[in-house]
Amino acid sequence: MPEARTPAQIEADIVRRREELAETLDEIGVRLHPTTIIGDAKARVASTVDHTAGRAVAAVNRLLTDVRDGLRYEDGTPRFDRIAPVALVAAGVIGLLVASARRKR
Repeated sequence: MPEARTPAQIEADIVRRREELAETLDEIGVRLHPTTIIGDAKARVASTVDHTAGRAVAAVNRLLTDVRDGLRYEDGTPRFDRIAPVALVAAGVIGLLVASARRKR
């Protein structure tokens, strides 16, 4: 059979439970505060953006490496048969951009 508790023990238990409840309510208040919710949302968005940007940078690096490797032979010498058409296309695009900018003025 459980021991009979004294009024002082019961009162101490009530005080302890009140303190625990007050701590719990304070924690809930902090978690549900609009500033906390906004901060958590910002952190999740920033994490997602960082992850997405990192993946984009890696994809661009792979693409540039593939293009660079396609413009060289395995021994590292340039492949002019591939570089010349790329340079002509780039010059044409730049020319079109310059002409378009001049027409807008």
